[in-house]
Order: sequence, then structure tokens, then C-alpha cells
Amino acid sequence: MKFFEKVLIANRGEIAIRVMRACRELGVETVAIYSDADTNALHVKYADEAFHVGEAPPSKSYLNIDRILEVAKKSGAEAVHPGYGFLAENYRFAHRCLEDGITFIGPSWKTIEMMGSKIGSKKTMRDVGVPVVPGTEGGVRNVDEARKISGEIGYPVLVKASAGGGGIGMQVVEDESGLEEAINAGMRIAGSAFGDSTVFIEKYLVKPRHIEFQILADEHGHTVHLFERECSIQRRHQKLVEESPCSIMTEELRERMSASAIAVAKASDYTNAGTVEFLYCDGNYYFMEMNTRLQVEHTITELVTGIDIVKQQLAIAAGEPIPFGQEGISIRGHAIECRINAEDPLNNFAADPGKIVRYRSPGGPGVRLDSGIHVGYAIPTNYDSMISKLCTYGYNRMEAIERMRRAIYEYVIIGVKTTLPLHHAIMHNKQFVEGNTHTGFLLEEHIARTLNRYVREEETRIQTLGASLRQGKEVAAISAAVNVYLHHKKNA
Repeated sequence: MKFFEKVLIANRGEIAIRVMRACRELGVETVAIYSDADTNALHVKYADEAFHVGEAPPSKSYLNIDRILEVAKKSGAEAVHPGYGFLAENYRFAHRCLEDGITFIGPSWKTIEMMGSKIGSKKTMRDVGVPVVPGTEGGVRNVDEARKISGEIGYPVLVKASAGGGGIGMQVVEDESGLEEAINAGMRIAGSAFGDSTVFIEKYLVKPRHIEFQILADEHGHTVHLFERECSIQRRHQKLVEESPCSIMTEELRERMSASAIAVAKASDYTNAGTVEFLYCDGNYYFMEMNTRLQVEHTITELVTGIDIVKQQLAIAAGEPIPFGQEGISIRGHAIECRINAEDPLNNFAADPGKIVRYRSPGGPGVRLDSGIHVGYAIPTNYDSMISKLCTYGYNRMEAIERMRRAIYEYVIIGVKTTLPLHHAIMHNKQFVEGNTHTGFLLEEHIARTLNRYVREEETRIQTLGASLRQGKEVAAISAAVNVYLHHKKNA
């Protein structure tokens, strides 16, 4: 069944390709947009049509609402899928789509606006009985007010921007001496990044878990959840490793948290796919925020439930009811996602854009790779540094971990530094294997030791591979690299 004849994907890279794949399976034509930096990008070649929208800076291309809607009308696209990032949670863009008679594949602009305010959404959740982290009920007006509130809820506290996401401007304050600087910096960063300098304060939970629930809601009053994902392993408050299900989840806890997630969706009059995020600490969970879009880590939910979330987004946006009830959704096995970024994990995750000179994808049983990268592709400096999303699925958590270890070993990316060494270290870390993770996990000393050891091994492997490649002996190079790598692993 065709829900739309043609859909424009207002995004780039792997998420644009992911949406296009769902459209192709449904027989829906796709329209890509691209900037100067993405002229030769894979998503441009994959789409049925592609239109240039501007220069490399996002403000002149992927955030150019007027130009994107102009392309949508010119191409005859009936709907726009925003992916994630860029305009995905921009209520003004969703509103403009509505005004121009184009279907926005996501929630209503009113819901996006409501849930886009962390202060406003937390107040709504308090009103419907969903637990929230103790903190201010509104924005902080001055430092004296911040000191008073922080003293009442107790240090450490977290200073957060009300608008936006991705951890931008978020700061942990250990005691009163650092509060004024954090408030001023938070306001400055929030104003620059989101055009709204409002910040608020909440209690900083020590070593909490980040657990989120995927929900689907249609226009006919049906809302279901697709179980949980744990996203505790993060750098700078941005996720690096996700898994489903959560290793500590019990049926009783899942029942309570999923009920809260459904309550959040209903309170915000939600439709389409969304994610309700919680922090879990010492037996209690607290609503953090709702992401009113498709999540990067939707892949692992698809692996454990068998439900294509993007197809469901398209169907719901076209007015179709969700074709299953809660009782028809089950969770099978275990899935893990590693975000592979062009970053140097030994240099504070500094971005390392550049040209991919050697690329070999992993494969085999239980491996899924979502990527927009190929040999010769130059990773731009203007956008997010993510190269791909590497996912593995297993009958149980240990099999998923073992498959991820293998997939990381098979994955070859030469030309830029990547987070592959870090993911290798995590997958071999005893605490991770035992499920003992939290949002400060990467700050633990044992991760640093494991990572440094692996980087030494990987450098030897890549040097051997690169030297042989320059001599045109690819097969010998791979064999030599494998032997060197195994030797170092055995003697590490």
C-alpha cells in the first residue's frame, strides 16, 4: 500500500538513506536535498531525485526552511521526513509544512513546541503524576535565586538549557563556588545555540542509568510502547553505546516506566514515533525529556521487536491506525548499537574529519550497519562526526556482545581517527559485560587503561595494513594485519 507517492527527506547521511530504504520497500519515491559539501554523498545518489539547497554551513542549507519547502513543492513531494537533528524538532518547520499543505512526518507543531521546553514539559509531567528530577519549576532569573534553590535540593546540581538538546550547555556544579560561572556560561551557550538563554537547575544524580522508552501513537487514540533502550554510556552527555533491553530491567519496573511513558505521550497529545527519556537511580526513575522525533538508536528496537519504525511513521502520518496492540508486541533477544564517530577518543573526542582512504564493512550473522560512507568520501567539517551505526543482535546479551566484538574487529576505516578503539575497549570491559553501566561510565579509570592498550594494538595493525596497501598488496596486507593484531591481543 502506498501511503504517499513522494516523500522529501530533509536530512543527510545515514538517516536519509534509512528513510529512503523504507520508502523504496513501500514503493514511495524519494527526494534528497544536499549542500555544497554533500554533492557526492551517498544519500544523493540513492534517492530518486536530488536538489541542491545551499552552501555547506547548515544555516544556509539543511536549516534553510524556505529553500527546503520550495524544493518540496517543486518536486511534488506530499510529505517531508525530517530524520533527526537539523529541523526534526523545530516546531516552526512543522508549522510551515502544515501551512503549505505538506505532511510533516512527526508529531504536531504544537506538541513539538510544548515538549521542546524542558521546563514546560517537566511541569506538565508533574501535573499528570510522572516523576521528575527535583529542581526549579521555571528558568533561573539570577545567581542569588540559583544559590537558594541549589542549597535546598543539595549539591551537586546540573545547570541545563531549557531549549535544545544534545547536552549542549549542560554543566555539573559540585559546590556553590562554581555556580555563578556555570549559570553565566549556560545562559551564554544556550542563547547562542538555541536563541533562548533560559537555564534551569535540577538535582544531579550520581551514577544514574539513562533508560528510554520508544513509543508510537496514531491519530485514532492508540498509543503503544516498543520497550526500552539503555543509553548510559555517553560522552559530553551524548550517547555512544545503546542496548535493548536494559540489563537490569524487571517486569515490575518495566510496567511502571512504560506506563509513565504512555502517560507522557497522552499528556502531550502525541502522534507518530517518539522517545520518552528517564534517569534511573537507587530504585527510582525520573522523567528527563521527550525527543519528538526518530532516535539515532531506533535500530536496536527494530532488531528486538521486528517492527520497522520508519514504516510506522509513514503510515501514521498518512492517517493509518497502528496495526497492532500492546499485547501484539514482544521483545526477543538482545541488540547493541555502537555509534562510530570520526573522533579521537584519546584527545577528548576531538572531531577528525577527512577523506576515507580504506573502508571495509563488517557483516555476517546478527550484524546491521547503517552508514552513508564509502571509500573516497570526505567527511565534512560542517556536520556531526558520526560515520555509521554498528548494531549487533544475539539470542541473549552475551551473544550480542560477542558479535559486536567480532564486527568491530572486521570493521576497517583508514583516513580518519574513529571511536572504534573505544568501542572495542567497552565491549571487553568487565564492568560493561556484567551490566554495571551508568552515565559517568567513560570517566572510569579501567576504560582509559583498556583503551590505551587497544590503541597501541590498532596502530600497529593499521600501520601494517597501510604500508602493504601502498605496495598494492591488499590481500597480503589484510592477512598480515590480522596476524599482527591477534599476536598483540594474545600477548596484551
